[in-house]
Amino acid sequence: MQHYKKALLVVSFGTTFPNAIEAIENIERAFQNTFPDYDFFRVFTSGMIIRKLKRTKGIEIMDIEKALDHLYKEGYAEVLCQPTHIINGVEFEKVKHAVAPYRKLFQKFVLGDPLLTYERNFRDTANILLKTLPEYREGEAVVFMGHGSAHFANGAYSQMETMFRALGREQVYIGTVEGFPGLSYIEGRLETKKIKKVHLMLMMIVAGDHAQNDLAGEKDSWKSELTEKGYEVCARITGMGLLDGIPELYIEEMKNKLLLSN
Repeated sequence: MQHYKKALLVVSFGTTFPNAIEAIENIERAFQNTFPDYDFFRVFTSGMIIRKLKRTKGIEIMDIEKALDHLYKEGYAEVLCQPTHIINGVEFEKVKHAVAPYRKLFQKFVLGDPLLTYERNFRDTANILLKTLPEYREGEAVVFMGHGSAHFANGAYSQMETMFRALGREQVYIGTVEGFPGLSYIEGRLETKKIKKVHLMLMMIVAGDHAQNDLAGEKDSWKSELTEKGYEVCARITGMGLLDGIPELYIEEMKNKLLLSN
């Protein structure tokens, strides 16, 4: 009787920052512990990061096409594919496009969702983030930096900001590096609310290049610009993948999808 082979792919954009990879590893580890009878494979979608890791560190990581091609040739029958993206934006569209030709090659293929997909995801994620925020004080605000996108899914950041209000926390703002709202929107809110102190935090899975440079860098960053404008700024940079409960939100939704596929 032929062995029924099962594979688990955790698909991330990727990072070359040694400390930042820990956030991806934390999600991968949680999935491996939850699905121990699946063979695990790490997948990155950024060709630039894959090439740099190979060139500078000799580390070989498969992209999604190579990974799925490998699984097919090795006779895998079932594949769980979980992206670590936050929104259903351009990067997730790339994943969906990449897996489309391969889905029919396997007896079962389950593609997981990004973190912020359903309303319950926004509420659950906000509740986890609320535990990490500094205590509310008048004249202080929490500002999250998200990646942002030209994709319409970028509206998820505004929904997330609204969810903080719905859960009773005011003066929490979310801006993005590559989309609307940006830092100028944030500055307008800070001025309107007469904020004196800003706590900068990260709404990204990994604390990589954007976190180290665009958010908290010494020059041309949100921290440096807000400091120049007279705000007291405190930056707390932790990739969301390292927060207790975040990996479990991905896992819970994957379990739901797996049940529906049976």
